[in-house]
This record gives sequence, C-alpha cells and structure tokens, in this order.
Amino acid sequence: MDALYTAVATANGREGRAVSSDGQLDLPLGFPVSMGGNGQGTNPEQLFAAGYAACFASAMGAIARQEKIDVSDVSVTAEVSIGKDTDGGFGLSVVMRAELPAHLEGEAGRELLERTHAYCPYSKATRGNIPVELVIE
Repeated sequence: MDALYTAVATANGREGRAVSSDGQLDLPLGFPVSMGGNGQGTNPEQLFAAGYAACFASAMGAIARQEKIDVSDVSVTAEVSIGKDTDGGFGLSVVMRAELPAHLEGEAGRELLERTHAYCPYSKATRGNIPVELVIE
C-alpha cells in the first residue's frame, strides 16, 4: 500500500488521554459506567464507532458517485460492542446501521450496502477479525 496519509495518536490507557500528533484530537478517556467506570471521558469503542461510521459513509458516497446514485440523505451509525470472548479476553462486534432514502429501499439499498462494505477500509480491516452486521433502517 502506498500511504496517502498517516494518522498518529498517543494514549496512556482507558482512564487517561488520547492526543493526536497534530493536536486536533485531545480527549480524556474513561471507562463507561456499564464497565465500572464513572463515564467521564470517551472510550476506544466510541472512537472506533465514529471513525468506522464516517469512513463507511464516505465509502458509500464514493460508490454512489460512480453509479450516479443520490446518497445525500443517507446516515450511517456504527454500534461497537465490547465483551468477553471465548478465550477469557475481550472482543469487539459491530452493527452498521444505514438509514437510506425511499429510492434505495429493497434490493438496491442492500446491494449498495454490500458494495460499500467490500470497499470501505475499516470493513476491510475488520473482515475475518470481528463480526460486522449490516442493517438497513
């Protein structure tokens, strides 16, 4: 791969800070209440969800431009869950929810979602590693 951009961020744990090298991202981190934390600060799952949703929506836009499909009213939400996995560690799962306009109902919307999932860099990175469910709303 020939890198077009490299993001650099440093963090010091789930109850510390995450800071990007250019200073655009500087966030306190904290465990969510459901994991025993006080909920003060964001967490890695929220950051991953935001990045994945943004990337997926942009990937859909790229495919739509090629196919001359209007996706101006599309909204993508990523739900990233963390939980215990079978080896006693932790694992992630993702549900990608796409709100599609009426002209993309049915098979046209499903095909666009599947093509987006095949094209999106985040989807490529997760493929075979964590379960990703695609949902049309």
